[in-house]
Amino acid sequence: MNRAPVSKLPDADMQAAPAALVRASQQARELARRTHTGVVITREGKVVEERVDDASHIPATPPPERSRPGR
Repeated sequence: MNRAPVSKLPDADMQAAPAALVRASQQARELARRTHTGVVITREGKVVEERVDDASHIPATPPPERSRPGR
């Protein structure tokens, strides 16, 4: 499991930033799960859309790429 990120900056607001980012990520994934949409993230330097599984609230295997109109 990943350890919680830690800020090494002296500013008190910046000390709270990593926890706020984790909460924002959790809220985004919950919203994606409820609306059956993906969450756009970067993984290994690439922008990818990640789907969230209803049952487990963890990323599901992404669907195969499909062509989008206008692209």
